[in-house]
Amino acid sequence: MKKTLALLIFTSALFSAQEFTKQDTLKGSNTKFRNFWDVKKYEISVEPKFVDQSVSGTNKITFEILKDVKNPVFQIDLQQPMNYKIIDSDTQSYSSKREGDFIFITTKKNYKKGETYSFTIQFFGNPIIAKKAPWDGGWVFKKDDQGNPWMSVAQEGIGASVWLPSKDLWSDEPDDGMIMKIITAKDLVGVGNGRLIAQKAEKDKIVYTWEVKNPINLYSIVPNVGKYVNFKETYAGEKGKLDLDYWVLDYNLEKAKKQFQQVKPMMKAFEHWFGPYPFYEDSYKLIETPYLGMEHQSGVGYGNNYENGYLGRDLSRTGVGLNWDFIIVHESGHEWFANNITAKDKADMWIHESFTNYSETLFVEDFMGKTAAEKYVVGIRGNIRNDEPIIGHYGVAKSGSSDMYYKGANMIHTIRQVINNDEKFREILRGLNKDFYHQTVTTKQVEDYISKKSGINFSTVFDQYLRTTKIPILEYSQAGNMLKYRYTNIVKDLKLPIRINGNQEINPTENWQTVKLASSDPVKFDENYYIFYSQQK
Repeated sequence: MKKTLALLIFTSALFSAQEFTKQDTLKGSNTKFRNFWDVKKYEISVEPKFVDQSVSGTNKITFEILKDVKNPVFQIDLQQPMNYKIIDSDTQSYSSKREGDFIFITTKKNYKKGETYSFTIQFFGNPIIAKKAPWDGGWVFKKDDQGNPWMSVAQEGIGASVWLPSKDLWSDEPDDGMIMKIITAKDLVGVGNGRLIAQKAEKDKIVYTWEVKNPINLYSIVPNVGKYVNFKETYAGEKGKLDLDYWVLDYNLEKAKKQFQQVKPMMKAFEHWFGPYPFYEDSYKLIETPYLGMEHQSGVGYGNNYENGYLGRDLSRTGVGLNWDFIIVHESGHEWFANNITAKDKADMWIHESFTNYSETLFVEDFMGKTAAEKYVVGIRGNIRNDEPIIGHYGVAKSGSSDMYYKGANMIHTIRQVINNDEKFREILRGLNKDFYHQTVTTKQVEDYISKKSGINFSTVFDQYLRTTKIPILEYSQAGNMLKYRYTNIVKDLKLPIRINGNQEINPTENWQTVKLASSDPVKFDENYYIFYSQQK
C-alpha cells in the first residue's frame, strides 16, 4: 500500500511539474532578461474604444541598470493579440522580436550599474475580453443601465500585460510611481489611480491625466471610462487629512452617497489594526466598475450594487456579514496587504488574501464587537475546501488554493489565540505594514517576522496550514476530571498549544498525554482555534 501511495504521489508530482511551460517560466520568473534592470516609472497614455473594443496608447518605461552588463536582451511582456511598436529609446542600436506573449529587445551596448534609460512602446489592438470579470482576466466593454459605454480591465490573475507593454512581474514595482493619461470621448470621464492632475480637451476628446507618486503593483494600474460623476470628503487619519474621492455612474450618485458612509468606519478600523493608510499622497478612491470589485491601489474598484454583504449575501452564513458592504471593506483592506505589502511571487498570494480576508473580521470587531467578529470568522470556515495547499508553484505565476482566503484568515485567527495578547497581535500587524512599507516580500519574511515579534516559533503552524491540506484533529477522552488527548493529521512536531476550559493551556503532540482538569464537567474547547475535535470512546 505504501509503495502504491508513493507511486501515486510521484506520478502526481511529475504531472504537476510537466504542466508548466517555458512561457510560464518567462512570465513568472526573474529571468536573465529581467534581473539586470529595475523599473523606476511608467508614463502611460491609453485610449479604449467601445465601438471596436480596442485599446491603444503608449508606455514610456524608465528603468535603472542593476549591474554591469554587455549587449543585454530585455524582456517586455505584452499578451497577444495586442500589437506593439518601439517608437523611442535611449539605446540607438537594438532590434526586437516577439515570442508568444513576450517582446525581446536585443541591444548592442555596454550598460553600467546605476545608469537610467527608457523605452517608449506603442501598443494597439483588440485585447483579451473578460468573460466573467473579475474572476477571469481581460478588458470589459459594457453599457451602463442608460446605454452609455463603460470600460475597464480586471487583471490581477492574467496580468497588466493583457494590454500594457510592461515588466509584468510582481517583484518589480515602479519605484517612482506612474502617470497615466486616459483619452475619452467628450461625454465620458476617464478615472485612474492616484490624483487627477490635469484635464484637457483635445479636438473631440478629453485627456484626463492621473499621477501616482508611490510604488504601485502592476495589476493595480487600471483605466476606467464611463459616465462618471465625482464627490469628495476627507478623513482625519493617523497621518493627517486623507482625501476620500468617489467616482460613480451619474445615476447612482445618491445611492453612493449613502452607501459610502461606511468608508470612514472602515478606515478607522484599519488604521487602528494596520497603521496609517499607506498612500496618503495618492488619496483613497472608490471607483464604480462594471464588475464586482478589485483592490486597485488608490483607486479601489467597486461593483457591489450598493448593497450590504457580498452581492446581498453573507459569506459567513451567520447574519453578521449583512451589516456592512463586503466590497468596500475587503478590497480596501488590500491597500495594506497586497498594495502596501506585495508578494514577490504569485505563489505567495496568501500574503494578500489571508490577511485581507482577516481584515473583515477585524473590521467587524471594531464595528460590532468581538463576539460578532468571532462568530463571523468561524462562520466563513464553511467556504474552506482543503483541496490543495495555499502556497502555489514558484517561478511560474501560479497561485495556490482559493483557501488562501477563508482558511488563511482562520490560520491568522488561530495564531492570534496562541499569542493571547491582542495588543501584541495588533503591534505585529502594524509592524508588518511599517517595516515592509511599500515593499515586495516573501512568505519566509512574513513567517519569520511574526515568529520573531511574537516570541513564538510558528514555523510548524505555517507549514500545517499553508503547505498541507491537513487540519489538526485533537483526539480526546475524558474520565472524570482526567483528560487524555493527542493530535492527529498534523505535520511533524506541530507546535500548536491550545486553551481549554477558558484558561487552561495544553500542548498536544502526536503522543497521548493526560492532564487533570479543575472539575469533572465536560471539557470545553475554544472554537476560535481552527482545529477539529474528535471524542474517543
